Amino acid sequence: MQTTKTTTLAAPLPGASAPARAERRWPLSRQLTWLTFALLLSLPLLLSVLDNTFLLTLVSRCMIYGIAAISLNLILGYGGMLSLGHAAFFGIGAYVVGITAQNFMYGTALMEWPFELAASNDAIVVWPVAILLSALAALLIGAISLRTSGVYFLMLTLAFAQMIYFIFVSLDQYGGDDGMNLMSRNTLLGFDLDNDLTFYYVCFGCLLLIYLLVQRLIAARFGMVLRGCKQNEQRMQAMGFPTYRYRLMAFALAGAGAGLAGALIGNQMEYVSPNLLHWKMSGELMVMVLLGGLGTLLGPLWGAFVFLLVEDVLSGITEHWMLFFGPFLVLVVLFAKGGIYGYLIRKEQP
Repeated sequence: MQTTKTTTLAAPLPGASAPARAERRWPLSRQLTWLTFALLLSLPLLLSVLDNTFLLTLVSRCMIYGIAAISLNLILGYGGMLSLGHAAFFGIGAYVVGITAQNFMYGTALMEWPFELAASNDAIVVWPVAILLSALAALLIGAISLRTSGVYFLMLTLAFAQMIYFIFVSLDQYGGDDGMNLMSRNTLLGFDLDNDLTFYYVCFGCLLLIYLLVQRLIAARFGMVLRGCKQNEQRMQAMGFPTYRYRLMAFALAGAGAGLAGALIGNQMEYVSPNLLHWKMSGELMVMVLLGGLGTLLGPLWGAFVFLLVEDVLSGITEHWMLFFGPFLVLVVLFAKGGIYGYLIRKEQP
């Protein structure tokens, strides 16, 4: 009798149509993911037809901020770690690009003691260093901050980020408060990154890589433990999981992602300044995550696009663009709880 019942449940429902079965195989979240990346992949072709290169630069910027927002969502959306220090890792990545570019231009060494370290303008060297230093900074800050929780964790991450901000403000040889211009973008395996189209596809490749990495992490045991810590850390500890190590690793990985985004934004703007490390930047990244969908894979990317596109449109009308963006954000919070993307995919859930 049991065998007969199992077979009946596994078989397709007699009344289910072919489109309904196809919809089950392709949930809305997957359809939106494929649509988003297919659109980004083909966008340069569409823009070349419209002869609009400005949008190519703007979309590249959106993808870079999308990488930073996805990395923040790893700790905020999945780990429940409310951090106001994410901009510090973003800015460190950008300054690694700026400092190495300036030393390379003047032919000076980055360090002369205890050994001489020459500067490089090769992205194969500079970008991994940016990622590594950002991850190391996140590891050190997280090792202390994660011993607290709630508002104390928030304040500690804010305090560390502001300390790093003022360190870079005091670097007069690298522009101090005014920041510094880059003479050119990094070189990458013979590709011309000064070409906006080439740089666009480099940003697209980095975005896709970060998205897939986070997707794998969340689906793995690491992601399940991280989400369990967000729900009830004491219970996870009682089950034998070393929650501090998991959360610290997530914090360092998020810092590494922000460092990559920082290296890209330094190249894209060909200019770096302490504003990239300011706590306001952390706030903007947090708004992007909330706007798109907290705790969703694609939501932070959508949030980055919505935030930057609305900013671009409204700032062209008035310098007080936040006056209009604020009510828009309030409407999203009130009527699209879970963010724009989160609201859409939640509608298909039973």
